[in-house]
Amino acid sequence: MFEKLEKLQIATLGILLAFGLIFSVNMATKNISNDKISVTGSSFKIVKSDSARLEFEIEVRKADKQQAYSVVKSQLPVVNKYLNDKGFKDIEVKATNGYNSYRYNANGSMTNDIAYYNLSQPIVVKSDDVDKIKELSADIQSLLSQGIDINIISTEYFYSKLGDLKVELLEDATKDAKERANAMLKATHNHPGKIQSVQMGVFQITPVDSTNVSDMGINDTSTIDKKVTAVANVVFRIK
Repeated sequence: MFEKLEKLQIATLGILLAFGLIFSVNMATKNISNDKISVTGSSFKIVKSDSARLEFEIEVRKADKQQAYSVVKSQLPVVNKYLNDKGFKDIEVKATNGYNSYRYNANGSMTNDIAYYNLSQPIVVKSDDVDKIKELSADIQSLLSQGIDINIISTEYFYSKLGDLKVELLEDATKDAKERANAMLKATHNHPGKIQSVQMGVFQITPVDSTNVSDMGINDTSTIDKKVTAVANVVFRIK
């Protein structure tokens, strides 16, 4: 009885293995019969920004608008001299922004009495020397020693050759996709053939050590050194 049971189990196992093998072969044949394979390849390059922009503002708070404008007018030449001494020539003085601050009464409600006038004078400095802009962003607060209140709005770094780089990275991403397709088809003794289509994904321009990605793409302007990543979805004919 035990012998019959053992033979039955072996027979059953053999049938299951046979069905499994047939299923695997059918699946492999089905995939290959599609005569194409879709693979995603990627490529990246580290680049250094070749231009930069620093925007800051002189901030003044005085009893009224006239006094605030007078202070800004007297401080502008000092700021310009400071920037010129640092070697900066591309300096843009933008339109001022101002608003009144009102007094509050004892119960915390705002009154119509003006407490003081706030005035800000935005200034933009540009340069191809990105390291010099970085140094300026760290040093410009030293103007406080001359009684000038500075608020940094933004420091941005740009790379001007992104157009050419994108073409290069797309080519490399396509090559990477072909290598991946080769690896995937190796077990079936097939190879990727002619390209049927290439779809370029969004480019990710991030800080070097960042792993962030976005469906809309990322365009980092906060760091001098950037990592530019390209993705390409490639469909190959199978041969």
